[in-house]
Amino acid sequence: MISIGRIATVGLCCIAVAGLSPALAGATPPSGVTAETLAHLSFPLIPGSADIAGTDFTARKITIAPGGTTGWHYHDGPVYAYVEQGVLTRTLHDCSQVSTLAGQVIAEEVNADHVHEGINLGTVPVVLYAAYIEPPGKPFAEDAPAPPCAGAA
Repeated sequence: MISIGRIATVGLCCIAVAGLSPALAGATPPSGVTAETLAHLSFPLIPGSADIAGTDFTARKITIAPGGTTGWHYHDGPVYAYVEQGVLTRTLHDCSQVSTLAGQVIAEEVNADHVHEGINLGTVPVVLYAAYIEPPGKPFAEDAPAPPCAGAA
């Protein structure tokens, strides 16, 4: 027989998990995006330095199909991307839009204050070569809900 204490504990844990995960509830999933990791290096903590926790460097080839989107997200570390083909249109945290053409470079801003979405509004795939410089163990991107200004559009 299950005790009331166990039921209450499970219920409280479920409520806590739901309350601590609000961003996932409003996250916008990517669609039409494929990625291939080309290289990955991990640099460990430098001896004698408590300020540097190590770094993961990853190079990826990212393809966004026509009509595809990265979904709203942000990065925990710097990301630099070269647009090899197509035009990438990014909607930024303030709902301004920036288009980056083939042959140009993108430097993404870091942290949850800089959510953005990449969209391929063109008729050919967008091909990016991206360099991620992330804290160890962090994902390439953190899913995020669209900013309030995006709901008004």
